[in-house]
Amino acid sequence: MARATVSSSGAEWATHIKTGRHELLSDEPQALGGQDAGPAPYDLLLASLGSCTAITLRMYAQRKQWTLREVGIELSHHKEENRSKIHRVITLQGDLDEEQRARLADIAERTPVTLTLKEAADIHTELAK
Repeated sequence: MARATVSSSGAEWATHIKTGRHELLSDEPQALGGQDAGPAPYDLLLASLGSCTAITLRMYAQRKQWTLREVGIELSHHKEENRSKIHRVITLQGDLDEEQRARLADIAERTPVTLTLKEAADIHTELAK
């Protein structure tokens, strides 16, 4: 189970994020009133998707004993007709044939974070007492 706590206070929009033993900042860019002290929320979303994709592809290739030296992923997000669109371009470096490359492309469509975003998550919100 994944867990995170986020806190924000003061005049700026920066948020302090704790997840496990890791801490980071998120903020809005200056153009949106932030101080650009860390990645913006959608940047973190794309980073999560890219990280999950790279990790899953490398794990799969290792299990199959394929020579996959590096996975590079470029991602972008925009809205189109009130629906989010994410574009993901994956670069695979290694001694892979076309069948292996096609299999990795198929696996990329079924990584845990990819499936969560495609299926949409149920979000339950409550106010602490």
